[in-house]
Amino acid sequence: MSGGDETAQVMTSLGARLRAIRQARGLTLAQLAAATGISVSTLSRLESGQREPGLRHLLPLARAHRLPLDELVGSRTGDPRVHPRPFTRHGQTWVPLTRNPNDGLHAYKQILPAPATPRTEWTPRPEQGSHEGHEWLYVLSGRLLLALGEHDLVLTAGETAEFDTRVPHGIANAGDQPVEWIALYGAQGERMHIRVRPTAG
Repeated sequence: MSGGDETAQVMTSLGARLRAIRQARGLTLAQLAAATGISVSTLSRLESGQREPGLRHLLPLARAHRLPLDELVGSRTGDPRVHPRPFTRHGQTWVPLTRNPNDGLHAYKQILPAPATPRTEWTPRPEQGSHEGHEWLYVLSGRLLLALGEHDLVLTAGETAEFDTRVPHGIANAGDQPVEWIALYGAQGERMHIRVRPTAG
């Protein structure tokens, strides 16, 4: 299967899940549009797989359906439950929120413990790496430092970032408590704007 066919299959599968959730709640597209602020035409394209959803679509949909974002993303036809097996990588705990992490768009809840010593202006920046694709972050709790290119950005609970992963990037805990966030990874996607400013200094 080619990359384009794979992407189309993933988008169709996710669209079918969104349609099934809406229909299970007895909502029309017009009613869901009123509840989310997403146009009827965009909702229709999302459900048909003609448009790939980003967080700016998924977050209002999750709120409207009163579902956690991970459940909205991870739901499937048939038994929608996902039985995650957490693992540790680079000092982080990763909790898979989709069944097949190799199947196009996939999601994780990530947890980074509090640092042994608080960060200061002399603390080295996080080690950066780069690879093909895009990444979306939504911070659930704590303070997440995103070192993106030459910029250091601090995201707090409720803030979202999206970036091209070809840009060198790294993360660290910027607070004194564990930081938790949801990350969506995909080769393509709706571009969003980083909604925080570089820290001073």
